[in-house]
Amino acid sequence: MERIPEPELMNDAEQAAAYAFADFEEPHSRFIELFRETFPDEFMTGAVLDLGCGPGDITIRFARAFPECVVHGVDGAAAMLAHGRNRLAREGLDERVQLIEAYLPGTSLPLSGYAAVISNSLLHHLHDPMVLWHTLKAYAKPGAPVFIMDLLRPAGREQAQALVDEYAANEPDVLRHDFFHSLLAAYSCDEVAEQLHTAGLDGLSVRQISDRHLLIHGRTR
Repeated sequence: MERIPEPELMNDAEQAAAYAFADFEEPHSRFIELFRETFPDEFMTGAVLDLGCGPGDITIRFARAFPECVVHGVDGAAAMLAHGRNRLAREGLDERVQLIEAYLPGTSLPLSGYAAVISNSLLHHLHDPMVLWHTLKAYAKPGAPVFIMDLLRPAGREQAQALVDEYAANEPDVLRHDFFHSLLAAYSCDEVAEQLHTAGLDGLSVRQISDRHLLIHGRTR
């Protein structure tokens, strides 16, 4: 099945609220677990960049998992970030977590280099995937851990619908709709491998980690 792009920004108020209050405990906890498994000897300090952070759930989880670091979450959707900032205030993480409204690549981030770069479910939103890889090259320090999880495009619309029915059967309609169209917009492992090669990021690897997810990981050179 050919890729069918979807909108890059998720700035609708209802959509943002649905994501902010959805239960992502299982996949987002798994994100942190997989990072630890991938970089078992990494003692995270310094600043970490989270690209496409949405309402900041993984940003916050990462900050709690690695209390010696600060995390800068970046997203272009103001509605998503508003929910995240409210949560930061409630949980008292304002000093260690900063959520930044920025539309890549036409913006400057607070720091010129980050000790690690993470991202969850940004790649499939990008009409030009090289935006992610060029941003990574621009802001990751040499040797920085890179950990990017995203959806994996299924073989066809029927398989995409089956995945929605299996993993989002009880979710609001807006989340089911977005999940289906995000699956159609996702990239294959071969496509991502070609993107990495084109970007000069051959030190990173891509692999399938579930029936609906792929993982890009490694260190910058």
